[in-house]
Amino acid sequence: MGAIMYLRIKVLLLAVAPLLLAIAAIAAVVRIEARALADAETRAVLPVLESARQAELRHYTELALAAIAHLHEEPDQALARDTALRILQRLDFGEDGYFFVYDQQGRSLMHPRQPDLVGRNLWGLRDPLGEPTIQQLVARAREGGGYIEFQWSRPSTGRIERKLGYVVIEPAWGWMLGTGLYLDDIEAARVRIDQAVSNAISDTMGIIVVIAGLATLIVAMCGFALNLSTQRSAEARMRALAQQVVSSQETERARVARELHDGVSQLLVSVKFVFETVQESLARLPGEGAGAAAELTGKGVTRLNDVLREIRRISHDLRPTALDDLGLKAALAQMLAEFGQRTGVAVHLVADTSPELPGPVATALFRVVQEALNNIERHAGASRVDLRFANGSHTLRLTMSDNGCGFDTAAIAAQPRSGLGLTNMRERIETLGGTFLLTSTLGGGTHIEIALPASALGT
Repeated sequence: MGAIMYLRIKVLLLAVAPLLLAIAAIAAVVRIEARALADAETRAVLPVLESARQAELRHYTELALAAIAHLHEEPDQALARDTALRILQRLDFGEDGYFFVYDQQGRSLMHPRQPDLVGRNLWGLRDPLGEPTIQQLVARAREGGGYIEFQWSRPSTGRIERKLGYVVIEPAWGWMLGTGLYLDDIEAARVRIDQAVSNAISDTMGIIVVIAGLATLIVAMCGFALNLSTQRSAEARMRALAQQVVSSQETERARVARELHDGVSQLLVSVKFVFETVQESLARLPGEGAGAAAELTGKGVTRLNDVLREIRRISHDLRPTALDDLGLKAALAQMLAEFGQRTGVAVHLVADTSPELPGPVATALFRVVQEALNNIERHAGASRVDLRFANGSHTLRLTMSDNGCGFDTAAIAAQPRSGLGLTNMRERIETLGGTFLLTSTLGGGTHIEIALPASALGT
């Protein structure tokens, strides 16, 4: 009896140990992939925020120069300079957004938030790191103007903080004119992304721990019956876990997409409205100066539109709203139209008016088509892409073909690292219980055929 019990324990351990090791490996992979996704999101979002900040500073400075340009023609230049300084002193934005003016010898001519500095020569002023702040600002302005990072006391808090500035030389009076934005909000955005990913990782790890506990209990109950049903049950659990990982990634993509669309995009739209209002006001004013200012403001609006389009493109790539709001057919049509417009490749879509698909199915099919289009754009050199989507009574079928250069499928299969995209496409479909068939010939294009059974469609 003792020997039998010992054998059962050994069998149980042999069954449980690999399962626990596999789950631990999956947990490690999930953690690594989630962190990699967070890093990728940070690399995608922060440059957009930084670029938006730079464009904002440049446009503010152009606006300030335009606001005092009409004073250059005044006969009393001393009075004109005083008037210009008063105008610049009133121009501010936000809690800590203001303009500052120095002469090229480092004497402060105007500082609305620190009036005690006005009249003082700050040429020798150095920040806590020993860098000559005013000398660097003047040097950058003399080089033709541009962006520069420096440390400065924040008026609202009194603390020394990093600041991104934009400085130029005022053409008529030789002043060094500049403005700046403190960089704490960009750092805060990075911290928020890291915190959200850390929370998602913790939640996923908790789910994996629960799944591991349940799986261990099931194996303890059924581990002595080594039969086909046990094997199928293990495969089902692994598919469920893989779907959970994909679902977590899609949820994180959707969250970042919402932040870009509802946060950064809306802020830029507000700035755009301000610029358009200024442009319309300037257009109604007489004189060449007003027209030039209106033209500069128009350029600013155009650049803001470019930034908005880039943010919307990134948001759409992360999680297209059409997929959630209108369904798979509309999302595919939109993606193909954008692909054709961007690449010049002729696209043709034939799709049934199908019932609403389960979220994992629609997401998997959308991502497979998205990856295929990326491969066509990078490698195929195709001039035409055909996509057919049909939902029958028992099977959903999707076919995709291009007339590109094709590739050697055997060579790709022999080098797994070079075909990770194809592997991911296949795994997404097979996880749902479907089949993924890819055929390609050199010079003959590539053809993909996907079939999903009724069980995967929830019917």
